[in-house]
Amino acid sequence: MAHPYFGVFFLVVFTAIAFIATTTLSAFVGKKLAARETEKLKLSIYECGPETSLQPNKISAQFYLYALLFILFDVEIIFMFPWAVDFKILGMFGFIEMVTFIFLLAVGFVYAWKKGALEWHSMK
Repeated sequence: MAHPYFGVFFLVVFTAIAFIATTTLSAFVGKKLAARETEKLKLSIYECGPETSLQPNKISAQFYLYALLFILFDVEIIFMFPWAVDFKILGMFGFIEMVTFIFLLAVGFVYAWKKGALEWHSMK
């Protein structure tokens, strides 16, 4: 008589074998079919554009900081919707918690503002 979890064991083993076989096969086929001289192609001029050169990234970290602050405050605001729906049920306790939450959110905003995170710096 077979064990009740034999099917699960069989699927786990079969999945592991299929995963290993697929990754090994794709690596082998990729090595055989890959172009060998791709560096010349990457550095060649494309249509009428300028000649490519290896330069460091010129994108300012200010874009990243703005995006990070936007997501931080956006997610924090999303937490206010469930509170607004259950405002009457939560009563004074929920109101005090939300005032504390908004206060901490404002402290974080003022901190970012005072640190200069919201000022736009020109790229030179």
